[in-house]
Amino acid sequence: MLINSLSFLAFFAIVVVVYFAPVVQRNSLRQNLWLLLASYVFYGLADWRMVPLLLGATVVFYGLGAAVKRMMNHERWKAASRLTTLAAALGIALLLYFKYLDFFGQSFATMLAAMGFQVSWTTLHILVPVGVSFFTFKLISYVVEIHRERIEPTHDFVQFATYIAFFPTIMSGPIDRPGKFLPQLQRQHSFDEPLALDGCRQVLWGVFTKMCVADNLALLTGSVWGMPADFPASRLLVAALLFPLQMYADFAGYSDMAIGVAKVLGFRVERNFNHPYLARNVAEYWRRWHMSLTSWITDYVFMPLNISMRNWGRWGTIIAVMVNLIVIGLWHGANWTYAVFGLYHALLFIPLVFSGSFGRNRKLKPSAHGLPKGSDFLKMLGTYCLVAIGLLIFQAPSLSRLWEYIAALFRPSLFTLPPLGLPWFTYVGLAMLVACEWLCRNREHPLQFLHGPAARSRAVRWGIYYALILCIFFFQGETQQFIYFQF
Repeated sequence: MLINSLSFLAFFAIVVVVYFAPVVQRNSLRQNLWLLLASYVFYGLADWRMVPLLLGATVVFYGLGAAVKRMMNHERWKAASRLTTLAAALGIALLLYFKYLDFFGQSFATMLAAMGFQVSWTTLHILVPVGVSFFTFKLISYVVEIHRERIEPTHDFVQFATYIAFFPTIMSGPIDRPGKFLPQLQRQHSFDEPLALDGCRQVLWGVFTKMCVADNLALLTGSVWGMPADFPASRLLVAALLFPLQMYADFAGYSDMAIGVAKVLGFRVERNFNHPYLARNVAEYWRRWHMSLTSWITDYVFMPLNISMRNWGRWGTIIAVMVNLIVIGLWHGANWTYAVFGLYHALLFIPLVFSGSFGRNRKLKPSAHGLPKGSDFLKMLGTYCLVAIGLLIFQAPSLSRLWEYIAALFRPSLFTLPPLGLPWFTYVGLAMLVACEWLCRNREHPLQFLHGPAARSRAVRWGIYYALILCIFFFQGETQQFIYFQF
């Protein structure tokens, strides 16, 4: 059940009506129980076979969190540290088994075959649970945050289970931290009209960018990977340059929908994107892209490594950055392309570390004409091109196919007019997306401008709503699964 489908709309309508019904709204426990039930139904509709895994992991980590706190209360610090390490190891083992064991098995089988041994198997056929990368990070962070004394363990299992399985975010994030989300489950929620309206606007924008921009661009960017040499090199180049916008429209569109749905229910979840293609270097890009993931890995991987290697100076920082980015790459899945993707971005950080601009976060100021300054624009364009190269690695099904794609790029047909074959509205949608990125750079989502003076005009406000809805109905592309559902 896709979050942008009519079936989800019907499901969500039932959830909202019951959630704010007087008999349920009377206390937070009833609301949380209903949310928990709805979340497990939603997850079960995606794959009912993985519901026991989700429930079992939730029970185990709930107990580990309580045990860590109990050890700390008795000043058994080493035991608490060992339990925290065990929790992190269990989470990593969960990911290794479901996401990476098949990959290791295939690699081992290939190696044996290359050595002349007969191999009767090539894959273990392990079923990967939907959203496992997202809810596993929630489980780990809960126990680690208790050990770091940033949060108190919740004594309400329903609250904890609802936090882990919260249906708007379990499939593809954002990855909420327990310190911000659990307190929201501890209070009763009444219908917050301004927040709900903003959530509906954010959902509308997310559906538009996903269905009218990302799904239309997929016609071009996905088709070229079958046999790259069958396409003109100019088309391959355009596909590589457009894929970053497709991926952004797809993933940020999902995040907008998830965040908006949560707002209707009265919850504020982590922001996931902050206009990443306005970044002027790769470090700034990663501070703006998939922020809930990058901040999670920065806190739990980069910072401990950087602190432990602080005596190594800049080289210690570089090593920590490389590990950080490779982990981010491999988090996406078991493929050598993801490791190379992470390594590629890590190498781009090295000049930034030596120049001292690694942690710099200079505010973006427009020129007198309201457009980006010339120097900033060139830096944005350069960063976008570097990101496009990285996403070419990311999108490749294998390293051999990546090499085929790159080889097919350097042909005389690179200088011909590319046959794109995209619907005309795709270009309009792209122009709207790019313009909104700049004009609404200080807002969480573009339709937030309707809170301001534009909101005073009912005709303007509803005209924009109806225009976007009509675009979704008449100019949507062929339905595509969300890119990040596979992670």
